Amino acid sequence: MDHRERFLGAVAGLIGAGVALGAGELAAAVIRPQAAPLAVVGDAAIDLSPGWLKDFAIATFGSSDKPVLVAGIAVVLGLCAAVAGAFAVHRPRVGLSAVGGLGALGLAAALTRPDVRPLDGLPSVVAAVAAGWALHLLLWRRPAAKPVHQNHQNHQTRSARTARTAGARRPTGTRRQTGAAARGANGRADGNGRAAGARQPAAGALDRRRFLRTGGALAGAAAVVGVTGREAQGARFDVEDSRAALRVPTPADTVPALPAGKQLNTPGASRFYTPNSSFYRVDTAIVLPQLRPETWSLRIHGMVDRPLTLNYDKLVARSLVERDVTLTCVSDDVGGPYVGNARWIGAHLAELLDEAGIQSGANQLVSRSADGLTVGTPTSVVTDGRDAMLAVAMNGDPLPVKHGFPVRMVVPGLFGYVSACKWIVDIEVTTFDAFDAYWVERGWARKGPIVTQSRIDTPKVDASLTAGPVAIAGVAWAQHRGIEKVEVQVDSGPWHTCVLGGVPSTDTWRQWAYHWNATPGPHQLRVRATDETGQTQPQQRTSPFPSGATGWHTVAVTVT
Repeated sequence: MDHRERFLGAVAGLIGAGVALGAGELAAAVIRPQAAPLAVVGDAAIDLSPGWLKDFAIATFGSSDKPVLVAGIAVVLGLCAAVAGAFAVHRPRVGLSAVGGLGALGLAAALTRPDVRPLDGLPSVVAAVAAGWALHLLLWRRPAAKPVHQNHQNHQTRSARTARTAGARRPTGTRRQTGAAARGANGRADGNGRAAGARQPAAGALDRRRFLRTGGALAGAAAVVGVTGREAQGARFDVEDSRAALRVPTPADTVPALPAGKQLNTPGASRFYTPNSSFYRVDTAIVLPQLRPETWSLRIHGMVDRPLTLNYDKLVARSLVERDVTLTCVSDDVGGPYVGNARWIGAHLAELLDEAGIQSGANQLVSRSADGLTVGTPTSVVTDGRDAMLAVAMNGDPLPVKHGFPVRMVVPGLFGYVSACKWIVDIEVTTFDAFDAYWVERGWARKGPIVTQSRIDTPKVDASLTAGPVAIAGVAWAQHRGIEKVEVQVDSGPWHTCVLGGVPSTDTWRQWAYHWNATPGPHQLRVRATDETGQTQPQQRTSPFPSGATGWHTVAVTVT
């Protein structure tokens, strides 16, 4: 019987976890979505995870790494809640203490976030209280009966008192009535009309019927409350309406036109511009920051003579530039997907820094995102004449929320972790000795210049091809140095020079193609690029950590 009750306790724990999450989401609708229990624990898990685990998650799950993380946390929470419920069956204090511990974990995660606000811990507290309340309701027990000997004595006393009274007033025929009453009491019916022998929940045991009724009601309520909380969060905090109302500003300095007929539209290869919907996303945000342009502002301070604060209207009123820039993530492996090219519109960052007046010795800009992430950028790179900007538009549209709406930083020639701060709200002019930004603190290189790379987009790995003409094509990049030459090798044969697509500047990737007369059999296809400084990418394969992957991208195919 004990194992059955423990099973019910585990189920009660799971239901309690659902109630907690629903209540936490509803409370977060009042505070902000980033304060929801799963969100704060997920953010803390990302911060505390070792670098190799982050790399594994990105490489394995890609842009789905965060949903997978949240799902994993929910599973762990469910298991912990089930264990707590099983203990609570016979040790209520232990079970409730475990629930309180989970709530304290969420509270600690919320209060240690870099962008913490005073009420961010409230949803975790509400969730813990709701879970404890649900557990109490589900594990209610029937009150214990009085001791048997006491009940027997009380019954005898009442019977004797009744007999004396009946003897004094007994009318004719009483003996026959008493016999019938006795028969009812001894076997056919009790005094309340219930059939004798009907099974009732034992005193002190869990009432299963009540458990099922209460559990079903709580599970349904948890689902409704959770969905309502999510909907309310969207209604209160979603900024898509503000984004849709924006007009993309007209740049004063437009991008040079691509050379006529120089785009290579090889089937299966990357187009010159990456659509916003398929542009890669790598960041640490479990919940995307929701910033409205009408309330956004940027502060530039630190080692400057004239600290600045400007709002969105002042930013877009400046003389804006339009540029094509390719962005690359340092965590991308050779031939990986975390690179994309877009047309950006924004304000020159160097001009803003000139207005602020950078002081002597300042060699780092520490940018802060609305979610507290820090990005450290070399000051010399931003001020050397390249088109480093605070971007407000991407491929002709206001920035998508997942790509930094309303304003993000774009710096050609640097990996994103040291240049591409999304949802930017603060820039501190400082030194590398004074501060290590988020990823540098975790062991990645401080300055992050992009390495020369190339990728085969078509044919795909393990493709089965037909003998004859086959197009081998892809992209190569060496932002702010430019690509001079791309070569393809088939098996161990000679290197063949590829046809290159035209580019507007050295800050974008370059399309390439080679037409191969494929012969039957298995083949290895390799690609390497040479940048405009004359440096050819090395053959030796290295991992992305700590300063970017190197090596020749190789694709195995079979020709029939």
